[in-house]
Amino acid sequence: MTLQTQISPSAPATHSADRISDADLRHDWTKDEILALFDLPFMELVFRAAAVHREHFDPNVIQRSSLVNIKSGKCPEDCKYCSQSARNKAKLRVEPLMEVEDVVVCAEKAKANGATRLCMGAAWRSLKDQDLPKMVAMIKAVRGVGMQTCMTLGMVTHEQADALREAGLDYYNHNVDTSREYYPEVITSRTYDDRLKTLAAVRDAGIKVCSGGIVGMGESREDRAGMLHTLATLPTHPDSVPINMLVPIAGTPAYEAGQGAPGVDPLEFVRTIAVARLTMPASIVRLSAGRHAMDDSTQALAFLAGANSMFYGEELLTTENSAMNRDNALFDRLGLKGMAPNARD
Repeated sequence: MTLQTQISPSAPATHSADRISDADLRHDWTKDEILALFDLPFMELVFRAAAVHREHFDPNVIQRSSLVNIKSGKCPEDCKYCSQSARNKAKLRVEPLMEVEDVVVCAEKAKANGATRLCMGAAWRSLKDQDLPKMVAMIKAVRGVGMQTCMTLGMVTHEQADALREAGLDYYNHNVDTSREYYPEVITSRTYDDRLKTLAAVRDAGIKVCSGGIVGMGESREDRAGMLHTLATLPTHPDSVPINMLVPIAGTPAYEAGQGAPGVDPLEFVRTIAVARLTMPASIVRLSAGRHAMDDSTQALAFLAGANSMFYGEELLTTENSAMNRDNALFDRLGLKGMAPNARD
């Protein structure tokens, strides 16, 4: 079977309730096949991705997610892109772990603004058992507001993942960031296999996996293909795949390496979105960090290429995000509408 027939866009569209199961999706992609997708002419690549996207999703529906930093700064990791690392020199206000009541306020505000999912992130290397009860309380409180829940708390054990699932956590985010080969150029304080172990713990607990990466950190196209190869060959495709464009933050090694300049061409970013859609057809692909620096045409191309989720709100964990009034205007111009809170349940 040729590559073209494997990803032919001619199959009839399906409704969300009729989506094929993960067992029916390909998990045997090779790096060469994925790189061949990247190398397609841009128009052909986006056409194929858009067609596959329509087989699994309504192309005019986008999930709006909001992100709240429940604990910031003093992270012991050495991620070269992150202002929250205690090893980097970025200027960042350190904040202790938020109270549950304050997280509820954030959730209510996000819901009122049109978001249906709240992602809660803490600058930790790993979740400590002593903080687990508070995480459980946050999950239950945010679900009580009527929002889908996601957390990113660093590495977790199988026992911790089970507790988070019992509390009702919908998604757990833990990005692989880049390819296995390029990973040591970005992070040395934990291994690539450490990340995969956390994904396994989350998956085994029955929590939906949210895992993607960052482009623009000096990696090659081969590395971007390698990152997607890791995700597309997991035992189960991630339910959510965030694709971030590096936001260079002064005081981080990533900023100093490029002096704050964008690290990847916008069309190469769209290619990454398209290949993520082709290799993981039934996953939600999220247009994540870096969106504030993209013009409307780039974002429209990303949605066309298969992105169907975005972070919505004035800021992310430590970086600026696109203004909500701009996002709402773009939705109106493109004829897009928001995804229901439990559209994938």
